[in-house]
This record gives sequence, structure tokens and C-alpha cells, in this order.
Amino acid sequence: MFTGIIQTRGDITAITETSPDTMALTIHAPSVLIDVRRGDSIAIDGVCLTVTEFTDHSFTADVMVQTLRLTSLGTKTTGDKVNVEPAMGAADRFGGHIVQGHVESTATVSEIEPGEQWTRMRISLPERLAPYLIDQGSITVNGISLTVAEVTEPESSQHWFDIFLIPETLEATTLGITEIGDVVNLETDILARHVARMLQFNTKEEK
Repeated sequence: MFTGIIQTRGDITAITETSPDTMALTIHAPSVLIDVRRGDSIAIDGVCLTVTEFTDHSFTADVMVQTLRLTSLGTKTTGDKVNVEPAMGAADRFGGHIVQGHVESTATVSEIEPGEQWTRMRISLPERLAPYLIDQGSITVNGISLTVAEVTEPESSQHWFDIFLIPETLEATTLGITEIGDVVNLETDILARHVARMLQFNTKEEK
């Protein structure tokens, strides 16, 4: 499990195709490798990956076909920067919200409005994810725990949501170098998804 509090920005140093539909990513991120072991989970841009090899400075993780289909990792190239968060330890501080590292969909950044103290960013929202977002609720964008500032109404023909980014977030994560048209990974609040699923079954039973 993760909390969406990014510990560092890593650099992709190698991408190796291991089969027609899988690949291995090598990422330079020494600050998160002090006590790493093979089999540990590390989130890359919000995607939970398993460490297969590591050195003092970098680690390698395999990326399967399902992950390539649902996330932006298949579009990455050597030299790209990514957000890195190791799995949460049992005694760690819970700084964000419950993040599984199971990206549900990608989306596109459609607007960026810089301000003196913050930057507003608007991101497209796939219709199937729209029911899980509320104003002031939680959303994970590229692995970052963020608060939804505004979201479209249910009857909207095209869905989007706004987030506001403080200078610290822009400095510490890849959202500071994100541009209009960039693709980002989304994971909605697991609690919202559980409630929606239970309501589906309750409605079915009432019928």
C-alpha cells in the first residue's frame, strides 16, 4: 500500500523489451534504495511495480502487458523523469490517502493556469471514473495524492476535474514539468469504489 506522498523523482536509465508485450524499466533513484530488497514494491508514476534487481543507485522492475495497456509507462523513454514512492511501512506516517498503486486509466492534461501561490491544472476524466470523484475528495495523479478542487456534474457530456498545486508539489514531483497534452495515470479513491460496488448489489437485491 502507498499514501501518494512522493519521496523522490527518478530517472529512467534503461528500457529493455523482455518479450513482445512486456518490458523492464531501470530507474535511478538512490534515495529510496537504502534498505531495498528483491520483491519489494515501489510505485512509479502511481504504478505498483516489483523490484527484480537493484544496485546502490538504481533498480529494475518488470512491466506486464496489463500495466502497459492501462498506464502511461509504455510511452516512456530513456531519460524521462518519474515519481517514485516505496511501499508504506507499518510504522510510517500516513500523509496522503489510501493508494493501491493500481492505476485504473490514463487521462490528458487539458489546462494549466499558473498563479503566484499555486497552479491550477485541469485533467480529463474517463466517464467510468467520474462517479468516484467529489469536490474536496481524493484522487491520485501519477502517484501523487491530491485534493479534487472541482469536478463536472453527472450530466456533463465530457468529464474533467481541477486540482490546485502548491510550489512544493511542483518542485518535488513531475507535475512541475507537466505540459498541456501530457498523459497522466489516475487511481480513484478505493473507498468510493467499494461504496459504489455495494450500492450496485443493494439496488439489485431491492428489485
